[in-house]
Amino acid sequence: MTPIISVVIPVFNEEQNLDELIARCVSTCETLRRPFEIVLVDDGSSDNSQGKILAVTDRYPERIVGVFLNRNYGQHAAIMAGFTEARGEIIVTLDADLQNPPEEIPRLVEKCEQGFDVVGSMRAQRHDTLFRRFSSFLINRMVRQVTGVMMHDYGCMLRAYRRRVVTAMLMCREHSTFIPVLANTFARTTAEIEVRHVERSSGDSKYGLWKLINLMFDLVTSTTMFPLRFLSIVGVLISCAGLTFGLLLLVLRLIYGPAWAVGGTFTLFAILFIFIGAQFIGMGCLGEYLGRVYVDVRARPRFFVDRVVGRTRVCDERQPEPEHAVISRAIEEDSA
Repeated sequence: MTPIISVVIPVFNEEQNLDELIARCVSTCETLRRPFEIVLVDDGSSDNSQGKILAVTDRYPERIVGVFLNRNYGQHAAIMAGFTEARGEIIVTLDADLQNPPEEIPRLVEKCEQGFDVVGSMRAQRHDTLFRRFSSFLINRMVRQVTGVMMHDYGCMLRAYRRRVVTAMLMCREHSTFIPVLANTFARTTAEIEVRHVERSSGDSKYGLWKLINLMFDLVTSTTMFPLRFLSIVGVLISCAGLTFGLLLLVLRLIYGPAWAVGGTFTLFAILFIFIGAQFIGMGCLGEYLGRVYVDVRARPRFFVDRVVGRTRVCDERQPEPEHAVISRAIEEDSA
């Protein structure tokens, strides 16, 4: 039976949480009284997460699907890999750390069935560090300004999507993908509900400082050209300020003579260094965009699925053929 609800969960070194996560997800989805599936995407885990996923796919055939990536590609790439295997009309994404309780899934499904294409969630009383909360505040504020969609918590991956939105996202081939923002670009109607947030019971957060910085760059460069435009505006202002300052120096030199101008030599050097620094910042930002264009032009796959277990593969005309399947077929045709 084709599932109506699909739950996509990226997993990376979460063996301590998997047993409880799966039990709670299955129990919660059974209360929906609709056909469902749970797609567990192992994102190159180095612990026993793969073994646990294999065990539950045997225990719940067709209900739990295991997708195994050959290495770690990151949370958003893992979710996109899960989207290629999900068959439901409503697809819910959920983190594996249990900080967002699976018991919130029915509320997201109910809201989505009211006619919304995307249903986001806001974490109530967040149990995160001050640094994480402050970072989320800055990112959420920036995203609202860029997209114009007034959602308050883009960092919470407990979200629900209609099939047509997921299909549109799978048609996008860019590598730097920030799924909540990408989904909102295709959604006609969006909504947001408040969900519970609890402390992590075991394991450590997989988002360190460096990953958060990379996520910020993915978000900015994949959604807007504002930094380049902003640098152009700043460049014009700096040029005007430099011209004005140069004219002022010329006038003062004519009034007070050459001796006065010599006294400002080191000031001019300081200003020159500021201008050079601004140029390097601009070139660095431009290089960031060019680097991402280079990655996309190479058209390498965002992920490579090693194997899929838990169900018999059935062609689903409602979604594009998985990226890894397209690549494998192309290799076979070239060999022939």
